[in-house]
Parts: sequence; structure tokens; C-alpha cells
Amino acid sequence: MATAVPVFALFLSLLILPTLPTLCSSQSDADSLSKFKKSLKNGDSKLKNWVPGSSPCRKKWIGVMCDGETIIGLHLTNLGLSGSVDVESLLKLRSLRTISLVKNMFEGSIPELNKLGALRAIYLSNNQFTGEIPNDYFESMGSLKKVWLNQNKFSGKIPDSLMQLQNLKELHLEGNRFSGKIPSLKYPNVMKSLDLKGNKLDGKIPESFSKFNASVFEGNNELCGKPLEKHCDTADSRKVQQENEKQEEPDSPPPPSSQSNATVVITAVTLVVVVFFVVVAIISTNREDELTNHHSSSREPLRQGNNVPESTRQKPLESSRKSGPEGKIKRGSSQKGNKNGMADLVVVNEEKGSFGLQDLMKAAAEVLGISGLGSAYKAVMGNGVAVVVKRMREMNRLGKDGFETEMQRFGALKHPNVLTPLAYHFRREEKLIVSQYMPSGSLLYALHGDRGVFHAKLNWSNRLKIIKGIAQGLGYIHAQLKIYEVPHGNLKASNVLLTETYEPMLSDYGFYSLVDSDKVTQGLFAYKSPEYLQSQKISPKSDIYCLGIILLEIVTGKFPSQYLNTGNGGIDIVQWAQSSISEDRVEELVDPEILSTSSDLINQVVSIIRIGVACVESNPDQRLTMNEVICKILEVN
Repeated sequence: MATAVPVFALFLSLLILPTLPTLCSSQSDADSLSKFKKSLKNGDSKLKNWVPGSSPCRKKWIGVMCDGETIIGLHLTNLGLSGSVDVESLLKLRSLRTISLVKNMFEGSIPELNKLGALRAIYLSNNQFTGEIPNDYFESMGSLKKVWLNQNKFSGKIPDSLMQLQNLKELHLEGNRFSGKIPSLKYPNVMKSLDLKGNKLDGKIPESFSKFNASVFEGNNELCGKPLEKHCDTADSRKVQQENEKQEEPDSPPPPSSQSNATVVITAVTLVVVVFFVVVAIISTNREDELTNHHSSSREPLRQGNNVPESTRQKPLESSRKSGPEGKIKRGSSQKGNKNGMADLVVVNEEKGSFGLQDLMKAAAEVLGISGLGSAYKAVMGNGVAVVVKRMREMNRLGKDGFETEMQRFGALKHPNVLTPLAYHFRREEKLIVSQYMPSGSLLYALHGDRGVFHAKLNWSNRLKIIKGIAQGLGYIHAQLKIYEVPHGNLKASNVLLTETYEPMLSDYGFYSLVDSDKVTQGLFAYKSPEYLQSQKISPKSDIYCLGIILLEIVTGKFPSQYLNTGNGGIDIVQWAQSSISEDRVEELVDPEILSTSSDLINQVVSIIRIGVACVESNPDQRLTMNEVICKILEVN
């Protein structure tokens, strides 16, 4: 019996000892974070569940990101925090990889985060940090991949050590007071996302930045050289440069909203003239249209709302009281003419009422977007009803009867996540397609446009709502338009419109059957899918690929390079997601703005990421089916 006690004690110790490092580590981490909280002026009120003695990971401390029991990130975003940032207290968090202090009230010099050499991402955006950053600040931070210092008051020269980082993929310094010349980028092929606009930089842009768009350098009036139109050896060509920069690609991120009053007035006047001549041309060619089956089309204007956000509530479209009989056209009927010369506006969806060309002619209008395939206008009719009128120039694939059949088919669609056209007008040179105006604009604008209130409310709950609505709307389109080789054909963020309650509405679907065969590859996003680029094949699985791009775009908050024809700008969101998952770095994909408000829902976010990656497989046979996508997304709760 004398030997039984030590043997039992030894056995018991073998059970207990493996748990001691975890318990000790958890307690040590809690002590470190408690010390960090004390350095904040309002830490006690903002970080209430940071209770000493408890486990930061098990108790899900606010803003603490964990991998099991290991702390890997601090995402203290939009909490109204201020005071000093006690970096010393974080030195014991050996696995800390990400720090986000976005949208707080920190002031003073940049914190000594360079003492945390293992960090991979720093987010200090939208604070009041000031002063110069030491030139050697980033020398010890070779693991850094993402540096976001935008919207502060940093000044002085951009540190050379920052541009020497070999793993740096994202650099955002916009909205500061950096001055002097831009240091050369040592590893330009690694950099995927860059923004330097709104500083005081000067001199020639280094050749290592040649792959980026001119827009990333906007607001630095003394810069010259490619990609700007302003040559370093010529007189100031700033005005020419500004005019060229306005002509962006259809799906490039929306520009800043700071336009002069003069520009707005000129645009409005030009629009009135344009709309007037459009209507005059329609009237004059009416008889000619009735005798021909040859016609045209166009599509892909900048999605409504991308450039002109509206805050007013959408009014229901009613019958125009100011128009005569020409404004009362029944569903599916084509008005052949009347004493005023108005004709051929066919209403295919009467849920919003009826109206005629005269109503549109009298409407106040403004440009929403222009592209190679057409243009879009917002028209506010005399009764206050707002609609979007798209002028399509490249829709010649079908004759008049075929075109009308397709528009009637689209007009019969009924789904809460599908935007049904209201009316159309057919003529040889172009088609007009009229739809409901959505004041909140597009998903593209919500994600990448100005960072206003509507963007601020893009928390995980609303993003998941958008994701589910897109999937269900696309499933409905696939069921109703299954006769098409690719049912939607142009699914992307600019063609997802949002209601004021963040309900998505899919638009610009079914154009595969209408757009000219020589224009379809340029105008429809499904033709960016790997199967078409590699073997010129298209199928419903091409829509699944496009859906995957949107899912990853929503979760990461990044602008996909796949939207751009030039290949310059944005992030290759497919390659980034696939590599991050293969290297078990999924957390790097998540938009910090999601983590700041929904860190306890990280499992839901990761589930959507995995669904998105399964949708963008290069082999379409390996992608999820439409039904599988819907089921998996709806299971995320």
C-alpha cells in the first residue's frame, strides 16, 4: 500500500500537467490585455467583458480574435476608444498577427507597433494620428502584408522601409498629409491594393507603380508621370488629367463625391439636351421602326446609384396624370402612334402603373452611367415618380418579334430579389428599357463608394441578408430562364441593387439572348469565367462562378480585379481566397469592419468564404450546383 500513493499521484500528475500550459497562457494573456485596457481613457466602459481572471478566448472578450485558446488578433473597431496604445503590454501575445483600431479617437504619433515584429496586418484608419513616421519604422516588420493608415493626419515623407517590405499586399495611405517624393516599391508584383490619394506628394511617380490606375494618385497635384496624363517635362496639364480620370471603366470603384458645383450644373444641362434629342430621334424614326426587324442594343452602364447616391425614399410608380392617352399604355400593348407622335412604349409590368414616352420626354433627367454598350439615366416624371431608362445599342441578336418575346418573359418574372423591367421601346438603332429606380444604389457602391451611413450599416447581419437574397434570386432566374445557355450572364456587384432595408434586387439578367454575338464577350461578366477564357465554353455554372466572386467580395470588402478589363487595379480575389484557405489563413480574408461588430459570428463568415471558394473552382464540374449553393447559404444562421 505504501507504493500505491506515489503511483496514483504520478498518474494524476500526468493527467493534469498537459492542461497547465493552456491555463497559464490564458491567464497571462488576460493579464496582458487587462494592462492594455488600463492605458485607454474609456476602456472600462467600452470593453466591459474584459474581466481579469477570465479567459479572453473562452469568454469571447470584445474584439479579441482567437484560434482555439490562442489570441491571434485585436479588432477594436469603431468603439470610440482614446488614450495611449500600450504596445509593451502586448509583447507577451506571441501569436498576435492583426491589430485593428479603425474608427476610434486615438491621437498623437503612430504607436510603437514595430515592436510586434510578427504582425501581418495593421489597421489604424480613421483616427487622429499625427506627425511623421520614422524612416526605419517598418524595418523589423518583415511579415507585414496589410498596412492601412488612411484618414489620419500623418505628415512628412512616406518611410522608405515601408516600400521595402517583401510581403506587402495592401497599402492605404489616402487622406493624410504625406509629402515629398514617393519611394520606389521594391516588390511591385506582390502589391495588390494601393491608395495614395489626397496627400501632398510631388515629383515623378516611380516606375514600380506603373501597373496601378491613375485614380490611386488623385489629389496629389504635384505628381507627374505614368499612369497620370501629366508629363513631368511639360507644363501643368492638370485639367486634361482630371478630365481623363473621370472616364473610368464601367465597374471601377465609384469616384469620390467631391465634384464642383460648376461640374454638376454642366452635367445637368448636358443631360437635359441629351434626353431631348433622344426622344426627338425616337419620334422621327417611329415609322421606320415599324417596317424593320433589324435592331440594336447595349448594356452595362454603370449601375444606378454608383455615382449618384440618393437618400430619398422611392415612391411607387403610378399612372401619370399629366399625360394624355399616350401615357396610358396597357401591358404588352405597343402604341402605334397618336397626334403627338408618341409611340411604341410597351409596358410589360403594370404593378407600378403605366406611362408613355411623353412622360419621359418631360422628365428631369441625370446620367447614372455610360459604358461601351450603352448608357443609363434617372428620369423623374411630372408626378414625382423616378425610373431608370437604359439606352441599349448592341442588342441586335434577335428581330423585333424575338426581342418583344424576351421582354414579355422578363416582365412576367415575380420574385422579391429580382428587378422586373417596367417597359421597353424598340427601334432599329437602339432599345430603351425602363425599370424601377432604386435610391440606395448598387452593392458595388455600398461596398466601395463613399463611406457614408449606408456603408456603415453593412454589418454582418445585413451582408448575410444580401448574400441569401442574391442566392435565392439567382436560383429563381435559373429556374425561370433555364432555356438560356447562361440564365443571368452578367451577375456582379454593380448589377445587384439594394433597397433601403438591404434587400438585394438582381438586374440586367437574360441579356445573353439579346446582346450582339460580337459584343457579348466584352459586355457580360459570365464571359470572364475560366471555362470561357480557356475553351470558349459557357454554361449555368458560369453564373455560379460570378456568384462566388460576389460572395468573396462581400466578405472581404475588396474590389475584385476580375471586374476590370485592363487587369490593373483591384485584388485577384479568387487567388487570394484559395491561397489563404490552403495555408490555413482564412481570418486574413475577413473585412475588419465585419470583425469589429460581429467577431462572435466568425464561424458564419468562414462558412460563406468556403462556399464562395467552392463556387469559383476553375473546373465548372467541381463547382457547387445552384441548389447546393442555396441550401448551404441558407444553412448559415
